[in-house]
Amino acid sequence: MARQTAHAYVDLLERRDWSGLAALLSDDVVYEMPQTRERIRGRDAFLRFNTDYPGDWHLRPRRVIADGRLAALLLDVRVGAEQTEACVWLEMSEQGLISKVIDYWPEPYDPPPGREHLVERW
Repeated sequence: MARQTAHAYVDLLERRDWSGLAALLSDDVVYEMPQTRERIRGRDAFLRFNTDYPGDWHLRPRRVIADGRLAALLLDVRVGAEQTEACVWLEMSEQGLISKVIDYWPEPYDPPPGREHLVERW
């Protein structure tokens, strides 16, 4: 279950299929970005964050490791001409919906302005 959900998560993000992505998420999904110390709570806020995210970004899974209701993804990420890697941790609810996403990027950075209404900082 977790492996299929992880692949679907990346595929739906890549295709910008927001209704499909919404169907994978629990209502109370939590999205964390340790590198910026930001946390987003709830499906609607998470979807808004992604629909508003600027740039021509693309994701491709290089490796997916799954066990039970947990999955870890190593992603190749391209934003414009720049390429990097990211790691994503997914936790699934008992109903098989994504309940937590932790998005690890290689370097910490200050979050760009304009998303303060969606996030809390720690």
